[in-house]
Amino acid sequence: MTGKLEVIRGCMFSGKTEELIRRLNRLQYARQTFMLFKPAIDNRYEAADVVSHNGIKLQAVPIRGSYEILGRILDKEKSGVHYDVIGIDEGQFFDEGIVKVAKTLIYKGYRIILAGLDTDFRGEPFGPMGDLLAIADEDERLYAICSVCGQAAIMTQRIINGKPAHWDDSTILVGGVDRYEARCREHHVIIK
Repeated sequence: MTGKLEVIRGCMFSGKTEELIRRLNRLQYARQTFMLFKPAIDNRYEAADVVSHNGIKLQAVPIRGSYEILGRILDKEKSGVHYDVIGIDEGQFFDEGIVKVAKTLIYKGYRIILAGLDTDFRGEPFGPMGDLLAIADEDERLYAICSVCGQAAIMTQRIINGKPAHWDDSTILVGGVDRYEARCREHHVIIK
């Protein structure tokens, strides 16, 4: 049995986590099991739950590195437990090893559903997401609504003290509506 990788991607506030939770919750009707992982760095709402911006949540295992996912799954297999699906939220925050972990799990027959930001606040590919998209069997891009004009948004605008972020600001800054807005290309601003 060959597994597969489904990637749910988009900018902030496009509904990625909500879609991941929806897909995982739907598994119960087919009596399928899953294990959901999240990066420990993402503790905005809950330490051990994946939580969408609108408050929908699902229990998850917070981890510090990508190989921890593989270790936990292999340990479960050794004890006779096999999950049908592996869920991963905030894929952009994982180290580059997540690509090898995903490939290993795919070839072991797992269906992986991964959600993440495809680009950072600069509009550049975010962490390992470009490589994950390259090996994905399915790629679903979700759109938000531009906070300026109301059109479809694909960009994440970082706001610091009410102003757009500078190009050389740190790539990773965990936050929500307090630090980010969804923007269309026309209204996305980076100070260089």
